[in-house]
Amino acid sequence: MISFRRPALADELVQALRGRATFSDASNGVFLAAPRRTGKSTFLQHDLAPALERGGVVVVYVDLWSDRRRDPADLIADAITRALEANAGAVTKTARKTGLKTLSIGGLSIDLASIGKARGATLADALGALHRVAKKPVALIVDEAQQALASDSGEAAMAALKSARDQLNGPGSVNLMLVMSGSDRDKLLRLVNANSAPFFGSQITSMPPLGPDYIDDIADRVVRQRPDIGPVEVALLHRAFEAFGHRPQFFMEALGAALSPLADSDGKRFEQVVMDIADERRRDEEARMEAKFIALRPLEQAILWRLLDYGARFRPYDGEALRFYGERTGEKVTPAMVQHALEGLRDRTPSLVWKSARGEYAVDDAAMHRWFAERVRQKRWPPAEP
Repeated sequence: MISFRRPALADELVQALRGRATFSDASNGVFLAAPRRTGKSTFLQHDLAPALERGGVVVVYVDLWSDRRRDPADLIADAITRALEANAGAVTKTARKTGLKTLSIGGLSIDLASIGKARGATLADALGALHRVAKKPVALIVDEAQQALASDSGEAAMAALKSARDQLNGPGSVNLMLVMSGSDRDKLLRLVNANSAPFFGSQITSMPPLGPDYIDDIADRVVRQRPDIGPVEVALLHRAFEAFGHRPQFFMEALGAALSPLADSDGKRFEQVVMDIADERRRDEEARMEAKFIALRPLEQAILWRLLDYGARFRPYDGEALRFYGERTGEKVTPAMVQHALEGLRDRTPSLVWKSARGEYAVDDAAMHRWFAERVRQKRWPPAEP
């Protein structure tokens, strides 16, 4: 995969996180939403993290999808523990040689094996200790942060991070920067949009997708590799990239296929071949989602329909929702029937519905929202059996 850097965006975020941007609340936390496979994690790890480190910040990165079998709270605690071990230096090495697992930092005794657990150091204590031993501000980047809400302990970890932010930061002093990213804006909203949410009042920001500068870079590379096919029709390549949902992996695969000496282009320019592949993938994805919807039972279809329509405002059991289900199924629907249908939607492989520890629901695949909105715009909703 070709590496494309976004230093200007990274530097802009660093300034905002450090409280140096006028009229920005980023020092209280940045919440970035971007669809899957659009380069979000690559940007966080290879652009933002290095930019923070160059500015003298200790960066702790954790991806809550790195091991979905483990509790998100444990993944966060482990990442902080590793950063403590790396920055405590000689103190940690001495403790390991003597068989000790406890560090004494600034008068606080920390058991490295029990950070974030009952009777262990809190996440706030551990982050404070990391700040003191490193003598630098700390930035915690939590990728796919919405996954924390899937467990009670994960949600408690988010509340603990909010507490750590409040303890370590003050007027004119930002010692803990929080970056929470998610591939599903609807789920990420659960961190900020209710009184009980850990970061109530913060705003979700859509991460800018790769754009014309990325396509210009790709076009330059194509011409350097294949000067015989220049100049490149950049506008058509950009349309194809948009059709791929701004996803570099799929775009690059199509580009490789179109430029292959074995490609059967039927006399077309390679840009048009890439566009054709993009259109075919989009049709395949839409057909897959349509087939999933049509295969559901009537009540499951009605619930998924309402969930797609209402998003974070979805309330599965209120009177209006029950009436909606009844109108779509032609029968009286009870809360028990709805609960059973929701569990059926969650138990499918892959799951169609996600549930938070607080009993909130969301569509598991955020791409279904875009599919639903497009079908509604075209007046082609709901899908019907052929």
